[in-house]
Amino acid sequence: MNKQSPIIQINEFLQLSKNPNLRLFDVRTGADSKAEFDKKHLQNAVYVDLNSDLAKIDNPKNGGRHPLPTFEDFIKTLGKLGIDKDSHVVIYDDKNGANAAARFWWMLKGVGHNNVQVLDGGLQFAESQNYPLASGEESYPETKYISDYQDWQLPQVWIDDVKKATQDAESIVVDVRESQRYDGIMEPIDLVAGHIPNAQNFPFIDNLDEKGLFKSPEVLRNLYSELFDNYEKSKIIFHCGSGVTACHSLLALDYAGFDIPNLYVGSWSEWSRNEI
Repeated sequence: MNKQSPIIQINEFLQLSKNPNLRLFDVRTGADSKAEFDKKHLQNAVYVDLNSDLAKIDNPKNGGRHPLPTFEDFIKTLGKLGIDKDSHVVIYDDKNGANAAARFWWMLKGVGHNNVQVLDGGLQFAESQNYPLASGEESYPETKYISDYQDWQLPQVWIDDVKKATQDAESIVVDVRESQRYDGIMEPIDLVAGHIPNAQNFPFIDNLDEKGLFKSPEVLRNLYSELFDNYEKSKIIFHCGSGVTACHSLLALDYAGFDIPNLYVGSWSEWSRNEI
C-alpha cells in the first residue's frame, strides 16, 4: 500500500469533503485569528488555537515560546476536538500551511495518528478555487482519543543536545527562519537577533513555489538531498523561532520521501534566552 501523502491538493480535498470521517481544522494564527475565523473560514472547519491547544505556554527561557503540551493533555484536546482513531484529519492555516497547520500535523503524527494531511496553499488558495466558505462557530461531537503510545513518537532534541551538535562535525543544525532573522538583521519577535552557532539556514519559504503551494516532491527531494546525503538522520536537527514553522520543513521533507529528522521545539526563542 502506498504511503498517504502528507499534503492534500484542493481537488483531492473536494472529493474527500463528503467523507463522514473527515475532520477539518483551521489553525490560523495572529492576534485576531479567532475573530477572523468567525468571519470567514472553509465550510465545516473547526478552529484550533496554537497557543492553548498546540502549546503549553510558560517561561520562554524553559522550552521557548511554544513548548509542546504534555502528551496526555494533547490526547485530551484531540478528544475535545472530535478526533478519534478513524478520523481523516485535514488541516489548513492562512500562511500556506507554513505555520500552525504544519505544527498540528507534526503533533498528530507524533501521537501515532497517520491519517492526517495539510491542505496545499491553505485558506487563500482554497478560497481562490471557490471552495465553500462559512462563518461563525463550528464543532464536532467530542470523542475519546485512544493512542497506542504514551509519549511523542517523532524525534526531538533539547537544548543540551543542540549545544553538543553545534560542536560536532557529524551533526547539522538547520535554521528555517527567513535569512534576515538568521543573519541578525532583524528580529521581530524574540529579544535577541542572530542564530545558533554553526547552524545552517534553509528558509522554510523555499519549500513553496511562487503561488504559495508546496514544490513537487521531486523538486523538494533535490533541494534537500545534498543536506541529507551528508548526515545520518539522527544527527540532523531542525529549528525555527519557537518550534512551529520548523514543522513546515519537516512536512516538506516527509512529502519528499525523507525520514522526519529531529525537531528542537525550544528553537531560537529558548536558545537566545540561555546561550547569549
